[in-house]
Amino acid sequence: MSGGAWNRLVDRRGTTKGDARRDALLTAFDELLREQSLEEINVAEISHRAGVTRSAFYFYFESKALAVMALMQELYDAAADANELLVKAEGEPEQRIRTAIVSLFDSVDSSPHTYRALLDARGSNPDVRQMWDAGLADFAGSIAGMIETERAAGRAVEDPDADAVAAVLLDLNNHALERHALGSGPPREQHVDALVSIWLRTIYGTGGRQ
Repeated sequence: MSGGAWNRLVDRRGTTKGDARRDALLTAFDELLREQSLEEINVAEISHRAGVTRSAFYFYFESKALAVMALMQELYDAAADANELLVKAEGEPEQRIRTAIVSLFDSVDSSPHTYRALLDARGSNPDVRQMWDAGLADFAGSIAGMIETERAAGRAVEDPDADAVAAVLLDLNNHALERHALGSGPPREQHVDALVSIWLRTIYGTGGRQ
């Protein structure tokens, strides 16, 4: 899913970056999410803080949940960049896998309150869940293609099914990021090291760092 497709799904008006009212709404929403949970915030609060009418919010966004997705554009872009790095299959596997995973953790750490809101939105809103799943399937497809290419070149182990491997590894990443954002699980460095090792062992049959 391209950035343009993402924007068309999230915003009622399509791609509207640079729109002052939209930017004000997202800034206000971001500020409120630092203070309250997604469930506690209402559209009237967002609109009041942004200095616009309640109808202005709905001019851009169908719901709070979809507005959260707009706030997560940078995370989506980071995920797309990480995916592209992996798919290119250039350089040493451990380095590119580690760089990709670290970039995802960096994105969550840069805005943990927004990521927690995304988790709430994903759990409660079918449209958000559908968008999330569509983006994940898109990434998984390209990762599976990379695995097949590496296998054909004799660099990766042959089993199991590449599509299944890609889906499971991305699910693992998502669960790790969720636990990290919620403050559970191992420390960040250990989390990253474990993920890198699992990716390497699964795709290449090697654990990386000795």
